[in-house]
Amino acid sequence: MRFLHTSDWHLGKTLCNADLLPDQAHVLDQVVGMLKATGAEALVVAGDIYDRAVPPKEAVGLLDDLLNRVVRGLGVPVLLIAGNHDSPERLGFASGFLQAQGLHVAGPLTAEAEPVVIGGAAFHLLPYADPTLARAAFGDPALRTHQDALAAQVSRARARHPEGLPFLAVAHAFVTGSLVSDSELGLGVGGAGEVDVRVFEGCDYVALGHLHRPQEAGRPGVRYAGSPLKYSASEAAHVKAATLVELSATGPARTEPLPFSPRRDLRRLRGRFEDLMQGAGGSREDYLFLELVDDGPVLDAMARLREVYPNILGIQPAPRDAALEDGTELLGPDPRDLDPERLFEAFVRQSAGRELDEAERALFREVAARALDPQEPA
Repeated sequence: MRFLHTSDWHLGKTLCNADLLPDQAHVLDQVVGMLKATGAEALVVAGDIYDRAVPPKEAVGLLDDLLNRVVRGLGVPVLLIAGNHDSPERLGFASGFLQAQGLHVAGPLTAEAEPVVIGGAAFHLLPYADPTLARAAFGDPALRTHQDALAAQVSRARARHPEGLPFLAVAHAFVTGSLVSDSELGLGVGGAGEVDVRVFEGCDYVALGHLHRPQEAGRPGVRYAGSPLKYSASEAAHVKAATLVELSATGPARTEPLPFSPRRDLRRLRGRFEDLMQGAGGSREDYLFLELVDDGPVLDAMARLREVYPNILGIQPAPRDAALEDGTELLGPDPRDLDPERLFEAFVRQSAGRELDEAERALFREVAARALDPQEPA
């Protein structure tokens, strides 16, 4: 059987005051298209459906529309679990009634969770387990860490697993050693929120949520699908995708990334103000984080740059001697690599609106030669 694995939709999220709901609706349309094109037998969403516990009504409406199109329109079952951003009780409302319709939601943590059997495989839905809630749900005061809580969930799932069927786990956790982004909330302090990949020993596939970069987590068959959109500047280089998972009678699960095409990309640009004002490659409608490498301040930079790039999310001076961050595009030469005379020419051009004359140029060379001579006393 084959199914589509995705996660971390964060419906209702804003980024630097930009409303991302139209962008989220755009990628959810693509999820529906992927289900149609691949013939997937289920849609698995591994937590953080919403961006906050009390989502805006528009986000609830968007999820309602998506579920109607998939469950009722396509006849494809949907499996959802609560993540650390979700309210388990709100997400799990009427879940018992909805199972018969093909919508399987694991909201609040429970010790008696039954697997969902689809296409000859058993899906075990393991919602985000805070250790405090896990102690209450399982009646076990020894559960102190996220590792303890998830191990208890997996152990109970194994006890209820139907013999002879592939074991598929859907979980929301931070597996030790995985790559993080700036937009993810930490699950604990000093590593207390991390779990060892060995907790999933014996699983045929683990559909993970929480981290926004698509990646394997520790070993093949344990995978983060990642978020469908870039939710921070640190994700500029990510290729966002859903994961198509195909189970075979023999051998490991086969996975294939199905990239999303965003309504607007999110990019990082570094360059001089003057070069940025000339326009950069790519769409000017993209969400942009800009870094200026000009030596001096630029008057009203944000307002002037917004005339060229209407969806700037942030602007700041580039840290001196900072290397390019992953995914940052450098536009034009870095002034810090220019010789002093060219830097002074640029300064006069920007501040006085004219070019240096020959007398000024000669004077600058004389002064600079003395100032930059290592033998010259300070």
